[in-house]
Amino acid sequence: MNDDGKINATLEGYFVLLGFSNWPHLEVILFVVILMFYLMTLIGNLFIIILSYVDAHLHTPMYFFLSNLSFLDLCYTASSIPQLLINLWGPEKKISYNGCMTQLYFVLALGSTECVLLVVMSYDRYAAVCRPLHYTVLMHPRFCHLLAVASWASGFTNSALHSFLTFWVPLCGHRQVDHFLCEVPALLRLSCIDTHANKLTLMITSSIFVLIPLILILSSYGAIARAVLRMQSTAGLQKVFGTCGAHLMVVSLFFIPVMCIYLQPPSGNSQDQGKFIALFYTVVTPSLNPLIYTLRNKDVRGAVRRLMG
Repeated sequence: MNDDGKINATLEGYFVLLGFSNWPHLEVILFVVILMFYLMTLIGNLFIIILSYVDAHLHTPMYFFLSNLSFLDLCYTASSIPQLLINLWGPEKKISYNGCMTQLYFVLALGSTECVLLVVMSYDRYAAVCRPLHYTVLMHPRFCHLLAVASWASGFTNSALHSFLTFWVPLCGHRQVDHFLCEVPALLRLSCIDTHANKLTLMITSSIFVLIPLILILSSYGAIARAVLRMQSTAGLQKVFGTCGAHLMVVSLFFIPVMCIYLQPPSGNSQDQGKFIALFYTVVTPSLNPLIYTLRNKDVRGAVRRLMG
């Protein structure tokens, strides 16, 4: 029966993403709002990537990692938002079976990568503030590239594990996914067998990729806070608060919604709440990152002035 169910679900060739169909009056409003945020994401993150590349003054570890974060956000939104906009615009809310599995893999891979990358960025800020005399040695370009590769590799490896486990779960012919994107918990709910092992694996790896990075980030900023309190220079304090405050805001906007989704016990209303929480970190957070990092940032303003001649 399980094999037949798996075959039937595959032969059907598509899933139906229910998304926000319970609130049809909201769909047009959501389409307009999400499209605006998506355009902001594209423009803002492309701006950071191009500016960091063309301006030699921004060829530093901080802007190297920020460019990685911007590229990651571009990929993350491209893997989910276009399909969401198509489903919101028309009555058809289908996604192909292969398209759903591909989306599942990339959404989880890029989300996991961002968790690790934010840790790397916090270490860079720790080295800059707490070890300024050794900063160029600690954050050598080759080491920075190694940290970036490790972030991407760990995220894609984690996703490969869950995508593989989810792919082999028999779906028993069900095609309606109660979400606006293909994600592991939503697809596991379609199975007619016990998925306790899958859920346990997801909980363990979510703890590794969410709680451990969060602890490391908070530890870095605890050390930074102690170093800042010993500073005598007002200008130095302002610069530290500017760069570190921006990073902490990005961390909060990303980790708080993710913890609400992946680390809370299931409840009766959690699915509808989960959709709007997921919508926030899928649509809103990637569009705010460029604004948070560039507003009141003297380095970026100087680079823009040089670019404009």
